[in-house]
Formats: sequence, structure tokens, C-alpha cells
Amino acid sequence: MMTFGGHLEVLRRMLFRIIIVVFIFSTAIFCFKDKTFELLFAPSEWNFTTYRYIERFMHLFGSNFHFNEFHVNLISTELSSQFMTHITTALYLGLLGASPYILIELFHFITPALYENEKKYSVRVAATIYLLFVVGVLMSYFILFPISFRFLGTYSVSDVVESNITLKSYISTFITLTLVMGLVFQLPVIAFFLGKLCIVTSEMMKRYRKYAFLVIMIVAAIITPPDVLTLVLVTIPLYLLYEISRIVIKRIEKKKKKHSN
Repeated sequence: MMTFGGHLEVLRRMLFRIIIVVFIFSTAIFCFKDKTFELLFAPSEWNFTTYRYIERFMHLFGSNFHFNEFHVNLISTELSSQFMTHITTALYLGLLGASPYILIELFHFITPALYENEKKYSVRVAATIYLLFVVGVLMSYFILFPISFRFLGTYSVSDVVESNITLKSYISTFITLTLVMGLVFQLPVIAFFLGKLCIVTSEMMKRYRKYAFLVIMIVAAIITPPDVLTLVLVTIPLYLLYEISRIVIKRIEKKKKKHSN
């Protein structure tokens, strides 16, 4: 059996490998500055792909709905702002890009302490966590952030006030919303563990479905701009996550019942 010092040495080596991989990803992203920021700034454009697809969807129902053209200026107000933003953005995206490798390293680190059936579940859980996180990131990029930016960036209390959004504000909001949505989409995984521990049951989730929908709407209203379209676009996926979580717990209960018999 490995000693405590041995475990620390394995952990140290694992962290060193992770740092190296994140550094490689971050350096590559840093070098491709133009392409990186072209992708990051795309959701701020008035003709972003999300708006076009929404317009096409509305046209299917006979509506002649079109988004109005808008322009929001991005500015830098500090001497080192653009350079530091470039570095922090490269580190964040590098961490995001290296996340599959990080999950693999963490899995290899904890595998020796798991039983065979636990190893099988851990692979599925790790894969599910990553896939749900990616879906949350994509939803933030294509839906939540562009619509939020469109509303907040063009909102004005008076014609006297001109909106000039700082680069730092833009990137920090982008990263925050991305992380929030990535974490929110972990609801089925959380439900899996709560179901395993018998803290939450499918019947309980079914009984409080109406209240859950109300809470989801409130959360969606908090993290989105106050317009109906964005509220609907965010509420529906979050509620679907709730129903998926209920199904996950129900399957766990069926398996427990089957094994007990």
C-alpha cells in the first residue's frame, strides 16, 4: 500500500502535468490572438448567427420578425488592460481546452481507491459532467450572452448617455455567464448523487414540480435581461434539466428496488 508521502508525490506529479498541459493550451491560444478574439467578440455583433436562426424560426410561423441593427463600442480605459485581458482570457480558455485531460488525470488519481463497480460509475459520471458543462458553455455562448449583451449594451436611460463598454467588463461578463451556465447544467449529476443518498426522491420532485418551475423562472429572470424572449430561451432548457434529473433519480430507485427484491 502506498504511503501518505507517496500519495503526495503522485498528486504533485499530476498537478505538474496538468499545469504543463494548461500552459501549452494557453500559449497556443495566446498566439492565435486574432482568431481567439474574433470568436469572443462574435456574440456582440448585431448579425450573430443566433439572431439569424431565431428570425428563421419565427418565419416558419408566418412572422416577419427581424432584429434591429445595433452597434456597441468596446473600449479600453487602462494602459495594461488589453494585454492583461489577453493573458487572463488565454489562461481561462486554456483551462477550458485542457479540461478533458484534467478529468482523465483526476480519474487516474482516484481510480486505485475505487471498487470495480465504482470505477464503472465514475467513468460515466466524469463523461456526463464534462458533456453537460460543454452544453452549458455552448448555451451561454449562443443564447444567454449574446441576447444579454444586446439588451444591456443597447439599453439607455437617456439619449444624452452614450454606451461604451470596457473590454474588461465584456470579458468578465462572458466568463462569468459561461461558468454559471456550465455549473447550472450539472443539475442531473447533483440529482444522481442525491438520489443515491436517498435525500431526494422522484416522487418529491414530481410533487414540487410547479414550485420548481417557478424557482427556475426566477433564476432565469435574475441571470438574463428582462425580456420575454430570453426568459423563455433560458427557462425551457433549465426546466428540461429538472425533468431529466427526476428521470435519473427514478431510474436509481428502480435499480435499488430490483436489487432489494
